[in-house]
Amino acid sequence: MKKLFLILVLFSTSISLYAQKITLSENAEISILTIGPGQQLYDSFGHNAFRVKDPTQNIDVVYNYGTYDFDTPNFYLKFAQGKLMYQLAFNNYKPFYNYYVRQNRWIKEQVLNVSPSEKQAMFDFLLNNAKPENKDYKYDFLFDNCATRISDVMVNVLGDDLVFSDDHITEEYTFRELIQKNVYWNSWGSFGMDVAIGAVVDRNATTWQYQFLPQYVFEAAANASITAGKSSHDLVKKTNAIYESTKNETSSNFLLSPLFTFCILGLLIIIITYNDFKKGTRSRYLDGILFFTTGIIGVLLLLLWLATDHSTTAANYNLLWAFPLSLLFVFEISKKNPKSWIRKYVFFQILLLALLCIHWITGVQIFAYGLIPLLLALAIRAIYLLKFFSLQSKN
Repeated sequence: MKKLFLILVLFSTSISLYAQKITLSENAEISILTIGPGQQLYDSFGHNAFRVKDPTQNIDVVYNYGTYDFDTPNFYLKFAQGKLMYQLAFNNYKPFYNYYVRQNRWIKEQVLNVSPSEKQAMFDFLLNNAKPENKDYKYDFLFDNCATRISDVMVNVLGDDLVFSDDHITEEYTFRELIQKNVYWNSWGSFGMDVAIGAVVDRNATTWQYQFLPQYVFEAAANASITAGKSSHDLVKKTNAIYESTKNETSSNFLLSPLFTFCILGLLIIIITYNDFKKGTRSRYLDGILFFTTGIIGVLLLLLWLATDHSTTAANYNLLWAFPLSLLFVFEISKKNPKSWIRKYVFFQILLLALLCIHWITGVQIFAYGLIPLLLALAIRAIYLLKFFSLQSKN
């Protein structure tokens, strides 16, 4: 019953907001809401939204650029391809507030110091942007998301009168470093992102681009001003801590972490390789598994690079260890006496791993630290195979 009532309230709100031109009163306020990180990977970066509050008009609405429609045809395919359309949605403030309180995520509000005409212009912009024909946009993790849209809206409405200062940025960071500030490096979420995203995130972000993260939207707004003729004033009139979250002690189990897992896998590969060396043999099953696994991963990474619209998955040099062509040679490497050209391919793999090291050292791309044990094991295995096949060809 409560759910039905909420739906009716939201529906009636949408009808009233679309049905007529609404003129905000002098008591109206427009503010930026910043929500703290959540427990899940997808909400570990926080969130932003606009709040429009007008007690005289009985309006208290949140405009949220971070929603999408689960009923979208081919939802998961479009998500994987980077073609999923996100939406500007709006709902009453109280349900929005309660949602994040239940998740124990802090909420801060920055009330904007804008004139009545600027408030009206911003409200009109949001109303128009929320119409069914305008609400959709193609999400981009770095350049077009719920956070970047906040400043984009203000720039659209306030134009050159809005001035962003950058002296709150005291250090330069790459996109990857900014991402890792929000996700623990030795977690599976961080590991997955470091493998999936490419070298495009290893360049320094501009101070404006920092605002792909909600916390930097908050800081940028706090440091921005509005010029009016020869005078100027701060963009933010006041900041309210609407909800203070309680601290949760988060503990990570190292035994379940990527680094520990790949230490075990790497050690296993090295032990098998050492036993092969002592016996003068080759564990064909291991080579077949390694070629198949790295080949499959390589195909997936190549598809993320070439077959999707994700801007962050381009130029991914994880392909230097997860090389797609290995998938074609699984059966050949698994044979007791593979053809002689397989030795050249193994040598090629060694060159790729060396190139990966150069890329890492020079900063072209930073790779997941949890991969180090596996990369060392792959290099040792490849060097042994090169020596083994060389001796085999002589005999």
